[in-house]
Amino acid sequence: MNLLRFRSMRIEMPAKNATFSGQFQLRQTIMMAPKARFNSNQSKAFEGIAKDGLFNVPQSIQDKIGRNIHLIPNHPVNTIKKRIEQHFQLGNQRTNRFEIFDRFSPIVSTHQCFDSLLVPPQHESRLPQNSYYINQNTMLRAHTSAHQTELLEKGKKAFLVSGDVYRRDEIDATHYPVFHQMEGVRVFDEEELKGANNREQRVKLVEEDMKWWLEGAVRAIFGQNLQIRWVDAYFPFTEPSFEVEVFYNGKWLEVLGCGVVHQKILKNVGLEDKVGWAFGIGLERLAMVLFEIPDIRLFWTDDKRFHDQFPSDQIVKFKHYSKFPPCTKDISFWTTPKYHSNDFYEVVRSIGGDLIESVELVDKFSHPKTNRDSHCYRINFRSMDRNLTNEEINQLQEGIREQVAVQLGVELR
Repeated sequence: MNLLRFRSMRIEMPAKNATFSGQFQLRQTIMMAPKARFNSNQSKAFEGIAKDGLFNVPQSIQDKIGRNIHLIPNHPVNTIKKRIEQHFQLGNQRTNRFEIFDRFSPIVSTHQCFDSLLVPPQHESRLPQNSYYINQNTMLRAHTSAHQTELLEKGKKAFLVSGDVYRRDEIDATHYPVFHQMEGVRVFDEEELKGANNREQRVKLVEEDMKWWLEGAVRAIFGQNLQIRWVDAYFPFTEPSFEVEVFYNGKWLEVLGCGVVHQKILKNVGLEDKVGWAFGIGLERLAMVLFEIPDIRLFWTDDKRFHDQFPSDQIVKFKHYSKFPPCTKDISFWTTPKYHSNDFYEVVRSIGGDLIESVELVDKFSHPKTNRDSHCYRINFRSMDRNLTNEEINQLQEGIREQVAVQLGVELR
């Protein structure tokens, strides 16, 4: 099950009367998406896969495929992953150990990522402004839930799937277009449901089992003395659905989303008489909190000063080894009717890479006569490893200005 989270864990469903530009259908959004200049020939990961007009994976994202930082021993993301896996390897009186899958390719079909999980055709997560497409039917997974139905079809009843996921998003210390998730699923056999004579009783039994497993997993991460609360939520792939929150460092922290697997999903894979639960959890988010890592870009660094701080699979507090000064540049432009902020962020990332610390909208103005909208963004450049020179920052800024005008069709101010 997972989360399709862009800014929060909860899927925000559109209001019944809401309208969508182009209805968010892929065939229509091909015409909406900016004609960005992406190099579609350099990544070996895409060999043998036909590209079409929807292709929107920049080289900086292609370069992340295969990095698999969740598999690097002692990396903070790997440490969180292993703690969760160790809990689910214990088993209990009702089930054996969960099978672990952590090497699936991130290249999936749109059916795997969306349709099989009952994500509505009009949902914003399908937009090319929010997801990375290779062609109309193939994409980089937006969540590890993309492998749920294929494993269920293969007869897997209790499993964990972890891996890299890809989403276009804003730029700041906690958002990155590539991050890591874990998906967990457990389906019950009839023998496990003895005494549950109707759907309501079966769901109640599954909920109790899910809460036992997940509260144990959360305590395996944060420690035993922990306040946990369950909050009702909505996801299209579970019913009922919940979010788990923990009281940590003086405030409630949202940790994961979960629920009873939607019966239609089970029916579609030939398990209409079964019932089960699923959860999804973001690994970087927990690692940033527990290791006190201030910038999500640090997870991708090769700097030994970062990695040498974590010689074992213990949770230790990150020690700052440098704080180089930032350099700030502003960019203003008149938007177009098709403008989407994620397209702008993607252009900035494609030029500046990990030298971009954050981008924030600092001013928005609507012309009273022309009704045109003007946006002013502040781009904060900062390297985690060295001082940046004015010359290279100016070159990057000029490159960003040029490509924003070319790729997005906006008018610079």
